[in-house]
Amino acid sequence: MTQPSSTPAASHPAPPPNGMRTFLGVLVNTAIANVTTSYLWFGLTFWVYIETRSVLATGIIGGAYMLMIALFGMVFGSIVDRHRKHVAMIFASGTTLVAFAIAGVLYLLFPESALLDLGGPWFWLFAGIILFGGVIENMRNIALSTTVTLLVPVERHANANGLVGTVQGLAFMVTSVFSGLSIGILGMGWTLLLAIVFTTLAFIHLLFLRIPEAKPEVAESQPIIDVRGALSAIRLVPGLFALIIFSTFNNLIGGVYMALMDPYGLELFPVELWGVVFAVASTGFIIGGLFIAKFGLGKNPIRTMLILVIVMGALGALFTIRESWLLYAAGIWLYMTIIPAVEASEQTVIQKVVPFATQGRVFGFAAAFEAGAAPITAFLIAPIAEFVIIPYMNEQGGEQTWAWLLGEGEARGIAFVFLVAGLVMIVFALLAFLTRSYRTLSATFQGQTESVMPDEVDGADLDAESSATR
Repeated sequence: MTQPSSTPAASHPAPPPNGMRTFLGVLVNTAIANVTTSYLWFGLTFWVYIETRSVLATGIIGGAYMLMIALFGMVFGSIVDRHRKHVAMIFASGTTLVAFAIAGVLYLLFPESALLDLGGPWFWLFAGIILFGGVIENMRNIALSTTVTLLVPVERHANANGLVGTVQGLAFMVTSVFSGLSIGILGMGWTLLLAIVFTTLAFIHLLFLRIPEAKPEVAESQPIIDVRGALSAIRLVPGLFALIIFSTFNNLIGGVYMALMDPYGLELFPVELWGVVFAVASTGFIIGGLFIAKFGLGKNPIRTMLILVIVMGALGALFTIRESWLLYAAGIWLYMTIIPAVEASEQTVIQKVVPFATQGRVFGFAAAFEAGAAPITAFLIAPIAEFVIIPYMNEQGGEQTWAWLLGEGEARGIAFVFLVAGLVMIVFALLAFLTRSYRTLSATFQGQTESVMPDEVDGADLDAESSATR
């Protein structure tokens, strides 16, 4: 299978001899940073809800977090492309440390009653500073994805991305349990202090890491937020934009689970047990990531991704088909086991077909699109489920109509939403197999050739090439 002539060969650096060892050092450092940031962020959310019982406050905090990740995705990607990856990571880690330290000072200066006054300015300043520190740490995740291309041989990209998924799963598992325990036992003050200490340790460790990379060449005309450069890089690879759109749609369906997974779990488990169950289920992230790290994604990661999305749709449709805690917990575990492979598939494709000089912008663009998708669906589906679907399923007509399929119980309305969302996911994944974008991008990936210099293609070159192909 040959590479389409309209797609230039992606320009990539030659990994250094000790590249995999360096990558593992960066990965461990990023794991510490991710776990610490998530620990504090979820701790803040738990603290605010426990002390105020305000769903509105926690909803605004969570929604603002996802919204800011979406808004800053392109900014982070542009910064990563304009600077050495080590410099970008130090900047993100240092800024996060400063933000958490300022939050610590505020906690010492003001009583908790002032910091928890939703009508006063100090609550929003305190929460906003922690929010800012948590969001900017995500720049490191974009930089980490580009270091796979920089440090790891291309045939090992999928395995390295599996390790990245393992790190994300570890952060998810830790925050599911320890954030709540920390707030309940130690309180917000000690939780904040621990976050500052571990962020400091990660920052110091990062200073001693060495990532071999030439200084990126930046065109004078390249803006700080280079949306045009990202779009040019994406347009040069036929089918790549369709892949990002599909991943975005997948996140839209994921928003259904974001909105309703906790309410359904709390119907089946006491609140004290639900966090533990969710933490145990999230070990699927780690196992799935380790599986990819060992076995990779096959010759065509795009095909692997679509097959796994179909499996995810089936799981989403069936894990609430009966009101069983065992079925639900097992379904969540299997679902989470698949997520690292789906995310690694997209990363592996981008790392191979997009020139290294523009990968930060492309990853930032994808992150902006995909991060904004799930909250949109979550905000839409929650009121529809609460005011339309759940009342209908609790009525005699709805229960009689669907009892043969969904059984009987208090949470059958949520189960109906999960069923429909899962079936929609299956249909769209099957349709994706039939598209020209799938065939073209698969051919591009499998026929892509490698170059050794990371700076042969910059944003200006991409714009010129893109204009020439139009």
